[in-house]
Amino acid sequence: GGRAGAASTGGAGRPMAGVRGSVPEEGKERHGEELIRSEEQLYVSTEEHEVGHARLRKVVVTENVTTSVPLSHEEVRVIHEAIAPEDRTGIRGSLIGEAQTEVTLHAEEPVIRKESVPVERVRMETEKVTEQKEVSAEVRKEQIEYDTDQTDTGMGGRRGSGR
Repeated sequence: GGRAGAASTGGAGRPMAGVRGSVPEEGKERHGEELIRSEEQLYVSTEEHEVGHARLRKVVVTENVTTSVPLSHEEVRVIHEAIAPEDRTGIRGSLIGEAQTEVTLHAEEPVIRKESVPVERVRMETEKVTEQKEVSAEVRKEQIEYDTDQTDTGMGGRRGSGR
């Protein structure tokens, strides 16, 4: 809504009765006194502004990884084998005395090796998203009011606003 009365009052705030317009040019018919009523219209456009930044940052975190690996090892098993009497002939004399023999035992142990391998490419891109947003602003408009000093007969004396 606008403010009423601003276009129809004189310097002292009194209603102006009998406002005269300009004298019509020659050849033009005079259609009575008139005022031009104006109002503001709202036009909305857009501007692009910087509203922030987005960053990719790489940080190192450590996590514990557990896996199972099969490991084999050699164990000693002592085997006692009796020598049959017919097999004793090819064996060197059996002197009683101390002796020893040995066998080398083997076992697998886990070997841990780490290798840095590229696994993923991460990048940023922007996407423009359009959404409807309500905007509101105050607009001004003029209203035309009139007063008359005549007695209230018919339409005289009524206030009106031309819209």
